Amino acid sequence: MKTITNYNRTPKLTLIGAGPGDPDLISVKGVKALQNARVVLYDALVAEQLLDYAPNAIKVYVGKRANNHTYSQEHIQKLIVQYALEYGHIVRLKGGDSFVFGRGTEEINFVQLYGIETEVVPGISSAFSVPAAVGIPATERGVAEGVWVITGTTTQGKPSKDIAMAAQSNSTVVILMGVKNLPYIVEAYLQQGKEKLPVAVIQNGTTPAQRHVVGTVDNIVSLVKAYKIGSPAIIVVGEVVKNAQKLNAVVHQLNYN
Repeated sequence: MKTITNYNRTPKLTLIGAGPGDPDLISVKGVKALQNARVVLYDALVAEQLLDYAPNAIKVYVGKRANNHTYSQEHIQKLIVQYALEYGHIVRLKGGDSFVFGRGTEEINFVQLYGIETEVVPGISSAFSVPAAVGIPATERGVAEGVWVITGTTTQGKPSKDIAMAAQSNSTVVILMGVKNLPYIVEAYLQQGKEKLPVAVIQNGTTPAQRHVVGTVDNIVSLVKAYKIGSPAIIVVGEVVKNAQKLNAVVHQLNYN
């Protein structure tokens, strides 16, 4: 293990939201915290260029993907405590915002049991920034007066029951981690007679690998299959999705073409 000397060993955890994927979308405060880090534990969806801000820190990959968990959540929390007590300032770098399906609260609560100081640096959530990257607003006057943000897959691997409730609403619905459960999501809307409601599925949002398809409830499953859209992706359901087609030229520019 790499050894670092001559620094303040006072244990501290800084939880940083790295943003949706584009490394330029991290906050200045997040960059400053990385520059002062002695250890950085980072997730799968974090742009690795961000690690350059911490050239002298130990980097530990603790990413979790579907069916591929390097470490369990419990193990990650124990690692944070171990490194903080040994090295001092630890940064936990998580994609998007760590308090939006990022399990940030669990990590903060665990670390504080050991009397370790904690700080949270909010990040830009993918729930709003990724749709925006293809021209889709979360709300629009006269179209959608609210927005639901729902996980598409619970800790048990099943679709969230909130999806069926959200399907009854006229609000925009943004579903994270839901591609594998897209047929279930579609069925919830079909039961409400909303087969022509617009839907977008956006893969690798805000990165050079960004791809997306736009369709309706009754054809989105076939479109996702035809264009081989996969995880990580965000699903947006609602009339606001029509803006993705209106702003097509802007979308192409944001796709780094």
